[in-house]
Amino acid sequence: MDSIRKQVTDNLDQLLDILPPRIKNSLELCGGLEQLVEIVMDLGRLPEARYFDSTKYLTDDPITKEDLAICVKQVGEFGGDNRAGIERTLHRISAIRNRKGEIIGLTCRVGRAVYGTIAMIRDLVETGKSILLLGKPGMGKTTALREIARVLADDLNKRVVIIDSSNEIAGDGDIPHPAIGRARRMQVSQPELQHQVMIEAVENHMPEVIVIDEIGTELEALAARTIAERGVQLVGTAHGNQLANLIKNPTLSDLIGGIQSVTLGDEEMRRRGLPQKSILERKALPTFDIAVEMWERYRWAVHDDVAGTIDMLLRDRDPGRQIRSVSDGGEVTTTEEKPKNPEVVRNPAIKGWRATGKLKPIPLDPQVQMRLELADSSSKVPASTAANLSNNGTSNELEEEEFNETATVYGTIQERFGTLNVYLYGVSRHQTEQVIQSINLPIEITKDLDEADIVLALRSQIRTSSKVRQVAEARQIPIHAIKTSTLPQITRALRRILHIDESPADTITDLNMFAYGDSEDEIEALEETRLAVEQIVIPKGQPVELLPRSSVIRRMQHELVEHYQLRSESYGAEPNRRLRIFPNA
Repeated sequence: MDSIRKQVTDNLDQLLDILPPRIKNSLELCGGLEQLVEIVMDLGRLPEARYFDSTKYLTDDPITKEDLAICVKQVGEFGGDNRAGIERTLHRISAIRNRKGEIIGLTCRVGRAVYGTIAMIRDLVETGKSILLLGKPGMGKTTALREIARVLADDLNKRVVIIDSSNEIAGDGDIPHPAIGRARRMQVSQPELQHQVMIEAVENHMPEVIVIDEIGTELEALAARTIAERGVQLVGTAHGNQLANLIKNPTLSDLIGGIQSVTLGDEEMRRRGLPQKSILERKALPTFDIAVEMWERYRWAVHDDVAGTIDMLLRDRDPGRQIRSVSDGGEVTTTEEKPKNPEVVRNPAIKGWRATGKLKPIPLDPQVQMRLELADSSSKVPASTAANLSNNGTSNELEEEEFNETATVYGTIQERFGTLNVYLYGVSRHQTEQVIQSINLPIEITKDLDEADIVLALRSQIRTSSKVRQVAEARQIPIHAIKTSTLPQITRALRRILHIDESPADTITDLNMFAYGDSEDEIEALEETRLAVEQIVIPKGQPVELLPRSSVIRRMQHELVEHYQLRSESYGAEPNRRLRIFPNA
């Protein structure tokens, strides 16, 4: 991509002129004004100059009421949001007041018009799609909005209206700053009325593009949706560092389509392999088509399909993203960051062991071999398939005692074909993928029963579903049933399917597998459990009692203990109820 050629206009002299002389002189002596972000003056404290990467005290004398009065007198009127500005500049002066309403602190933020800052996303701006910018304060969201408005108005000749709630985009005063080009600006008299001005702009001024800074209330989110549904391109910012924050924010979730809880039917829940019926889904199409997460000043992550990204996040999947950054030399580079857990796509080159018919039967236990002969199986049918027949020749479910023999067959499958396709029925897809990724198993999860090499099912579910059993029997697909959809049982089943020796101690590469959330308490409790098992219960054969934990965390601990094939029980009364781990007899 082309290099960025930035031109900066900051009118810094006008900001320095409102400061008390001693503070202005100190700033000029310190130098580095091109890196200055803001000047902070709090009553009774030393004045500070904050730069992009450092902070300096400007004088040895604390700020007085007279110092604050000098500044306040030279700026515009403070609005309901306690912000003011300097006419025809982009600087922002924000006030801190005491209980009596008196100003006791000022934050004088430097406003700069940076031409060329949106070269990273100019191609997205020109598509005509609505764009949402996200990022923590100081990442340059407002600067980018200002430049986008100018490019759309001057270079693309579009009718652009800026909704300027704090005069931060187009500057203070009645005449907007030249940095917005031909774009028009509508001021907001009171911050809580921004949504009304947004609708007024559409109804009265026929814009093709509306630019909004800081969408922060439900009414503003609804107004944004109304504008988008009228065919107007939206460019705005919202509170939050990334799209995942908006999912958890009920006030702003409408910007990404809204989130609702949906209850699935029994059959649909089993088809999806979910452990519960209630799931979260997107209500409608997002207000914004494209989202840009501003991670650093010149490193942005782009989601060019917000609807698809939100759907992936709601399924606990990594959606992937496009990373755009600027080098020190001004060159823009774009890299595609692929999802860490992408949707499995079956490789057409892998035909599967059932389709080839080349897999020879492997000698089995005599008792199993006798059952194979009773089932009248031929050498063209894999031994594992025939071994799944029950005494009556009708059951397709693998039993524990015969699973070790059939596992040898799957070991050969792995060696010959590299990948085994597993169809889940009633078993959590998310947990199964965690296991596959954690211990790097050569397994793909398929949603098509016809492509499956084996079915992994929940025992209580498969016994009541004659349809799946019949289809599996007709296609000679083995079924392995597990008692509960927990990580230990799923891990044990998959390892046996692939004939991998079970050694639980060396399979736990990530305790996050057993955690339900991301809290430190969960990981700490799981680490306590792991150490107790590996250092006391298994080597010394002694029972161990853990610290009291909540019921949710105890459940995680039980699952981790089960992974080691040990027994655990809960003892005591709340809030002192705790886990006790027992060695094998």
